[in-house]
Amino acid sequence: MTIGWLSVLRRVPWAQCISNAPKVADGARKLWNAAAKKSSSQKVSDSSPQPFAASEPQALANLDARATAIEAAVADLHSQMLASSGLVKELAGQNTQLIQRIETNRVRVLWLSSAICLAAIVALAGRFLAFSS
Repeated sequence: MTIGWLSVLRRVPWAQCISNAPKVADGARKLWNAAAKKSSSQKVSDSSPQPFAASEPQALANLDARATAIEAAVADLHSQMLASSGLVKELAGQNTQLIQRIETNRVRVLWLSSAICLAAIVALAGRFLAFSS
């Protein structure tokens, strides 16, 4: 099972992930700022109100109730959008940190592999010299 994960991790273009991580974080930050700037207190208004006859108070009350319900739904959707964009911002920041840590670990593994190969070469050379003498 670990061999499958290793093959998947080897196929990931880490250089592109690392280079694009700041762009993802900036995009999430811009989304958060754009969503936060919009006021949740914006009202739905009718640009051309139509006159109602005095004999239609029930229709007017129904329209008023519908407008109130729509305003509440818009406010609810706006708060959900703010929460979602906050989550995206947080996940983008965590993704950036994760990629930086993976890159650090990749460099460390490369250095350790080089050190192990050098130690193996030195050990083999020492053994060869001890055997030939």
